[in-house]
Amino acid sequence: MNDVMIWLRKDQAVSAAAVIFVVGLATIGGFLFFEYVLGYPPCPLCLDQRMAFYVSVPLSALLWLGASHGAARKVLLLGFLVIAALMLWNTGLSAYHAGVEWKLWQGPTDCSGPLNSLGSAGGLMQKLQSIRIVRCDEAAWRMFGISMAGYDVLISLFLAIAAGFGAKMARARPEPE
Repeated sequence: MNDVMIWLRKDQAVSAAAVIFVVGLATIGGFLFFEYVLGYPPCPLCLDQRMAFYVSVPLSALLWLGASHGAARKVLLLGFLVIAALMLWNTGLSAYHAGVEWKLWQGPTDCSGPLNSLGSAGGLMQKLQSIRIVRCDEAAWRMFGISMAGYDVLISLFLAIAAGFGAKMARARPEPE
């Protein structure tokens, strides 16, 4: 264990990539656990928020591998900047979603607001009664008053900061010989 800690302290770009990978992978596991084990289906905004993780986690694994094996400084810098940009975008999207849940602003019309103008009564109405609509403006779960979208704001911001730190360390890194 001490050897791993010494190795991570020695190369901080490797450490940043490892942190992004582990935290990002745990987050993916978390939202899949909530969906498939606890039965909380995601709304359209939740699904959009996952995209940044689906790109950033594999990219951070490649950066971790590359930083460990002498990848070029520019490649590492670009990879960390891509992750930082994705996570900053996701922080904004998650904050928007949390605001929709708190009714601070209106969300997308396809997953928020009342259901009006559904057409004629009959077959369509009967089908709609059996369908469970997942709304973006209702938090499915909260802990300490913070919804999953709120926690995604915090996690995404943390990962953006970690990627920024990784970019700084990659920029200061000497070029491999």
